[in-house]
Amino acid sequence: MPANVVVIGSLNMDLVTRAPRLPRGGETLIGHSFATVSGGKGANQAVAAARLGAQVSMVGCVGNDDYGVQLRDALLAEQIDCQAVSSVEDSSGVALIVVDDNSQNAIVIVAGANGSMTPAVIDRFDAVLQAADVIICQLEIPDATVGHALKRGRELGKTVILNPAPASRPLPADWFAAIDYLIPNESEAAALSGLPVDSLETAKKAAAHLISLGAGKVIITLGAQGSLFANGTGYQHFPAPKVKAVDTTAAGDTFVGGFAAALAAGKTEAEAIRFGQVAAALSVTRAGAQPSIPTTSDVQAFKPA
Repeated sequence: MPANVVVIGSLNMDLVTRAPRLPRGGETLIGHSFATVSGGKGANQAVAAARLGAQVSMVGCVGNDDYGVQLRDALLAEQIDCQAVSSVEDSSGVALIVVDDNSQNAIVIVAGANGSMTPAVIDRFDAVLQAADVIICQLEIPDATVGHALKRGRELGKTVILNPAPASRPLPADWFAAIDYLIPNESEAAALSGLPVDSLETAKKAAAHLISLGAGKVIITLGAQGSLFANGTGYQHFPAPKVKAVDTTAAGDTFVGGFAAALAAGKTEAEAIRFGQVAAALSVTRAGAQPSIPTTSDVQAFKPA
């Protein structure tokens, strides 16, 4: 069956350490545990969309190494189409993650094979994009490739989602018109808009600014404060489901994948946001990135704490 959600982005092996707190500069801490877990924002969002009901294709690059084999196998195990996951002569991308006892994390990413994602890769797999209903991009592959993918999605008339993560500066001005849904968190919204985002009211101002730049609609995820939806004519706040957090890694990816899967299934925007929020809430109650992502049945069975 052709994929109704196509994710264009990164595949990383996550090297995860749990420690009492995040280390300070020059400090060595004794950690609690270590694990290698398949991740990368692109792959996480693909797994989330697949577990939450979508037919998914992944477009990305892995290295010609053991991690590359493991990353591809992890997607195949989720019934994700990997015809557009290419092996290249480089090491696979990795993310070095420290999670503290308060479930906060610090992450260092080494792009590796993800740096080989060029616009030509997008063109090579154009048939995959043509078959999609929803196309998702993030910022862990080269900017030129992201921009090319967004614009091609717009040309094809697809629903285009950009999760601008990680973001440290404004987006290129010519990207905005290609984006149907821009989904940043608070820090990303601040980086993109140049405005502080530390409350619901400041989030509204940032969202309005991003829409003024040309984005179709904006959803700012606010962690425990829920999500803010803006469409240029008004705002809607969606409170977050109450849960006990264990590990926030991949919560944003789970929201994006769940939101996209629900949209592809014909849900309304409000239904898709609530569905994504429950999925993200469930993910923070479990450790790890892809291992924490719930299924549709998990979401349907959810009862808030």
